Amino acid sequence: MEVEKKYITSEELKEHNKAGDLWISIQGKVYNVSDWIKVHPGGDTPLLNLAGQDATDAFLAYHPGTAWKYLDKLFTGYYLKDFVVSEVSKDYRKLATEFSKMGLYEKKGHGVFYSLTSVAIMLSIVVYGVLKSDSVWVHLACGMLLGFLWIQSAYVGHDSGHYQVMCSRGYNKFAQFLAGNCLTGISIAWWKWTHNAHHLAVNSLDHDPDLQHIPVFAVSTSLFKSLTSQFYGRELTFDAVARFFVSYQHLTFYPVMCVGRINLFIQTFLLLFSTRKVPDRALNILGIIVFWTWFPLLVSYLPNWPERFMFVLASFVVTSIQHIQFCLNHFSADVYVGKPTGSDWFEKQTGGTIDIACSSWMDWFHGGLQFQLEHHLFPRLPRCQLRKISPVVRDLCKKHNLPYRSLSFWDANVSTIRTLRTAALQARGLLWEAVNTHG
Repeated sequence: MEVEKKYITSEELKEHNKAGDLWISIQGKVYNVSDWIKVHPGGDTPLLNLAGQDATDAFLAYHPGTAWKYLDKLFTGYYLKDFVVSEVSKDYRKLATEFSKMGLYEKKGHGVFYSLTSVAIMLSIVVYGVLKSDSVWVHLACGMLLGFLWIQSAYVGHDSGHYQVMCSRGYNKFAQFLAGNCLTGISIAWWKWTHNAHHLAVNSLDHDPDLQHIPVFAVSTSLFKSLTSQFYGRELTFDAVARFFVSYQHLTFYPVMCVGRINLFIQTFLLLFSTRKVPDRALNILGIIVFWTWFPLLVSYLPNWPERFMFVLASFVVTSIQHIQFCLNHFSADVYVGKPTGSDWFEKQTGGTIDIACSSWMDWFHGGLQFQLEHHLFPRLPRCQLRKISPVVRDLCKKHNLPYRSLSFWDANVSTIRTLRTAALQARGLLWEAVNTHG
C-alpha cells in the first residue's frame, strides 16, 4: 500500500531558517540539515544562507551525483506543496545534466599538470637566481617571477578547492595544501570559508565577504549605511575614516592592490588562530609554517635590505594582477542587500559576474576565471571546459533576457574604476558636508 505523502508550504519551510532548526528543500523534498551542518564539507555558511528555502540549483551546482545518497537520511518525510520550478531553472538543470552525460566534469585536461610544472620551473629559477647571482636586476626579475608563481599556484589551489583537478578527494586536498598553504602562504581553510560564501551570495553587500572592504573600498553607496556583515557578524561601520578613504578609492585602488597580499596573510592568521571551528586546522597551520620557513629564508639570502625590500615588493606588485582580476569580475556588476535566494539563483549569478574576454592562448594567464559566469554556474567544471560551454551559457542568458557581460581586460578596468569613482564622489560630498558642518 502506497504511503500518503505529507506536504508543507514554502511559508512553513521558511520558519525553519536558523541554526538548530534548519530545513531546506531539494527538488521539492524537504530535508532537515540541523545536525548535518556541523559536518558539511562546504561549511555552515552556505546552508545558513539558504536556510528555509529551496536550494536545488545550488545543490546541483556544487555536488556530484554521489552526494545524493547522503540526502536520504536527512529527509523529513515532507514535500513542498507549492513547489514550482522557473523556466530558467529548468533550462539550467537540463544543461547541468547534459554536461554530466557528456562527461565534462571528468575530462579535466592537463591544465593542472602544466600549471604545477610551470610552478616548479619558476621556483627553481627563482631560487637559483637568488642564490647564484649577484646582479640586482636578476634579483628584481626573480621577485617578479615569484609573483607569477604565486598567481599560477593560486589557480591550482582554487581549482583543487572546487575538487576539479584530481581524480580523488584526497589528491585534491593535497593539491590544495601544497599550492595554497605551502607555496602562497594563504590558508585553504580561509579561502574555502570565504569563497563558498562568495559563490552562493555573489555581490550581496551584507553576505558576500568579497565586497566587504570598508573602510578602504565601497562599491555601492548602500555601504554608507553601515550595514551589518552577516558573514563576519559585525557592523561595516562607515565613519569619518571610511568616508575619507572611500572618497579617493578610485585613486588608491591599484596601489592598495599592490600590497593587498598582506591582508590575505593577516586574514589567514586571524582565522587559523581564532576560536572558530576550522577544518584541518593543524594541517593548515603546518602548511603556513612551511611557507613562512622557505620564503623568509629565501629572502634572507639576498645581499642587503634594500634588495630584500625590492624583491618582496616586486613579487607583491606582480601578484596584484590576480587580485585586480578578482575585483574586475565583480566590482562593477549588480549588487543587492539581503540573503541569497534559491528561487533566483541563476539570475543572481548572471547579475553579479563579469567575464573577461581574451584569446584562448591567454587562458593560462587568467586561470579560467575570465569565464567568471560559467565558473559560478558550474563550479565543478574543470577550467579547460569553460571556453567550450561559454556560447551555450551566452545563448541561455539571451533566451531569458539576462545579462551576459564579457569585457576586455582594459574595459573591465575602466568599468571598475568608474564604479569606484561614482561612489567616491558621493562619499566626498558627504566628507565635505561633514567638514563644513563641524569645521
